[in-house]
Amino acid sequence: MAQITLHGTPINTNGELPAVGSTAPNFALVDGELNDVGLADFPGKKKLISIVPSLDTPTCATSTRVFNERLGGRDDVVVLVVSADLPFAQGRFCQAEGTADVRTLSMMRSRDFAKAYGVLIVDGPLAGITGRAALALDANNKVLHCELVGEIADEPNYDAAIAALA
Repeated sequence: MAQITLHGTPINTNGELPAVGSTAPNFALVDGELNDVGLADFPGKKKLISIVPSLDTPTCATSTRVFNERLGGRDDVVVLVVSADLPFAQGRFCQAEGTADVRTLSMMRSRDFAKAYGVLIVDGPLAGITGRAALALDANNKVLHCELVGEIADEPNYDAAIAALA
């Protein structure tokens, strides 16, 4: 269990992020067309997984825009933004914000992803959604970088996550 804060108040996640050097757990998340999507759907690509509580918050929106701007157009990398939002809301966000270079994925069918990645918030007012995290994976899904953001309202370390994908 990891402890993070929500505006300074401690809250807990169900576990720990996958360790650097380990293989990231596979998952089944839902894309904008309501298809189940997993790591195997991105063969030969490095992956930046940005885990956010909801795109309907300023920090989540900012981090999605930043990763879109800084990694968009790279043929070797796919940016996956995972949230508890419904795919329809994710699609409206991406259209309104012009973030066409990210793939949004929803936990609408299951919290298994959040549990496997150790980011499911288990207490406090945000119980049932995720903490904020960023993971960089190589093309074989080996974890190159992981960060669970200590204060949920803070942004991740963009430079460290992006540098791991160099």
